[in-house]
Amino acid sequence: MDLSDIHIDISAGAQPMLDTNPWYVRTRLKTRQLLLVVALAEEANIHRAAAALNITQPAASKLLRELEETLQAPLFERMPRGMRPTLYGEALIRHARMVLGSLDQAQEELAALKAGRLGQVAVGAITSPGVRLLPAAVAAVKRMHANIRIMVDIDTSNVLLERLAQDKLDVVIGRLFPEHEKLPLHYEPLAGEPVHAVVRRGHPLLTAGQLGLSDVQQGAWIVPPSGSVLRHRFALMFQRASLAPPTNVVETSALLFITRALEQSDMIAVLAEDVARYYAAHGMVEILPLAMDCKMDDFGLITPAGKILSPAVALMVDALREASREAYSR
Repeated sequence: MDLSDIHIDISAGAQPMLDTNPWYVRTRLKTRQLLLVVALAEEANIHRAAAALNITQPAASKLLRELEETLQAPLFERMPRGMRPTLYGEALIRHARMVLGSLDQAQEELAALKAGRLGQVAVGAITSPGVRLLPAAVAAVKRMHANIRIMVDIDTSNVLLERLAQDKLDVVIGRLFPEHEKLPLHYEPLAGEPVHAVVRRGHPLLTAGQLGLSDVQQGAWIVPPSGSVLRHRFALMFQRASLAPPTNVVETSALLFITRALEQSDMIAVLAEDVARYYAAHGMVEILPLAMDCKMDDFGLITPAGKILSPAVALMVDALREASREAYSR
């Protein structure tokens, strides 16, 4: 929603309308007001938001009142136990975070340039490209500019995209799902993600030759949590083969637990191909000769739409593209 389109009744019979000239908002909004709406979004309480900004509660209330009068729109609902953003508030909060994030980025870039550095970049990735793609890209950036500060975060797509929206990350290598369709994001696909079944070294099934799903249906499996995309497709794979999905299962996505549990048992685990090959290369697991007709959706580079990338972020994005061409073109 563009704030220049806001039209709302704030009193009976009145039809106030926000000035459509962009300079109207630009010349009236204060940085502290933007800080306040973000603090209110995070704290949901005017007292805690004021404390976070080191101002008094009356001063915070006045800032909010002046902002709502300027925009001619109610930004927060006053609830019995706090405050909740309205539709207009959610729109302003989103833009406020972008503005404040851009100001923070400008300050960091200026400080870095004064210190002879190119800046910093925070990149998040889901596990598979985090293992195969990200290390090569980070190494390439560091070879070109040793003083760039790089922060790396490995997590699920939903968590990473939330941090991207909060300006805690600059770029994400992950997936977009239907619930992300309306978010202002730019997506550049990189690769798909097959999966493998893995076991401990010396597992009895490794001597059985080429396996079919019926050979492992009764086995003990470590599978992704219920409700996840991969878990659904894992079950569907057996159903398409006219088999009931395994019922002797442990549900987890914790890789450290998975590798340790495999080491101490004859269980079978489902892992993304890149992760499976990484652990197999280090002798921690072996890949079963089992065709797995299920895979995750494509993943790609995700950045905020319309945001100008800093020099450090642009370098990282270019390095990720190059590393992707080298890793996945094979």
